[in-house]
Amino acid sequence: MHRFHTGVFRRFAAAAIPFLMAAAAPSHALAGFPDKPIRMVVPFAPGGGTDLIARAMGMTMGEDLGQPVVIDNKPGGSTIIGTDAVAKSAPDGYTLVMATMAHAVNPSLHQKLPFDTDKAFAPVMLVGRSPNVLVVKPDSPINTVRDLIAAARAKPGKLNYASQGAGTSAHLAGELFKSMAKVDMNHIPYRGAGPAITDLLGGQVDLMFATAAAVAPHLESGKLRAVAVTTGQRSQAPALSKVPTVAESGVPDYAADSWYGLLVPAGTPPAVIMRLNAAARKAVHTDAFRKRAEQEGLAVGGGTPDEFGRYVKAESERWSKVIRDASIKAD
Repeated sequence: MHRFHTGVFRRFAAAAIPFLMAAAAPSHALAGFPDKPIRMVVPFAPGGGTDLIARAMGMTMGEDLGQPVVIDNKPGGSTIIGTDAVAKSAPDGYTLVMATMAHAVNPSLHQKLPFDTDKAFAPVMLVGRSPNVLVVKPDSPINTVRDLIAAARAKPGKLNYASQGAGTSAHLAGELFKSMAKVDMNHIPYRGAGPAITDLLGGQVDLMFATAAAVAPHLESGKLRAVAVTTGQRSQAPALSKVPTVAESGVPDYAADSWYGLLVPAGTPPAVIMRLNAAARKAVHTDAFRKRAEQEGLAVGGGTPDEFGRYVKAESERWSKVIRDASIKAD
């Protein structure tokens, strides 16, 4: 009898070992995560607002994770090129994308995307939200929003405004302005904020609804001048606190802001996502990141992956209506 029970037990134990190992695998994988550098894809050229925010995040996240976070700039295609690279990456937590508003609006701008925006990614965290800033050169005759409206109406289609790419916050802020102010201006898309600002500084374009992060150094140096911010309320950033909103300057109810958030490929283990979320939350609350955020008008984010997922969905619904009503097309 004793030998019978012993044999049964041994056979049961042998059969159970694979299931026990499978159940334990995720915890072992997490215990070793990360054990190599992490890649954060920035779907814009170096030097723009998204690039600067990503580098600040990468530095502070890397300290918490114990592995370097390497920034990989993949500009082009209205962020689609870089985002697609992440969608096709292994869902293991070692590849992230610093997404922006373009991620939420691309499905409304492009009939075909190489990925399913709703199914190809998993949210990690909202990094922050900030105003876009209507900027011009210091010697520009455009001193107010009303000046811009008057100039655009006097010469329809003659003023050029730059953006870091079709479907980005700078583009849609400009298109929303055109629609609400009833003016005609030409959109000039670039492969990132850096090249766009370079041409603005050089006089090749007249203005830009740039992200605050991208133009902060140029406002501080006096190479660019802020005309208005795009958010519903004035920015709390010291450099922008006295800059009026577009809404109070002649276009009532106008409001648009930009945002940054981290995504990973769909299928990334929830435990790995939560580890990245914890590192990201810690990063945005460091003194170094908060100081940069304050200078650039960024309202620091945080929160859970689910909260960020709901935010992206709401943004997508909001801008799809704007795009449809204004008949906005991708360049």
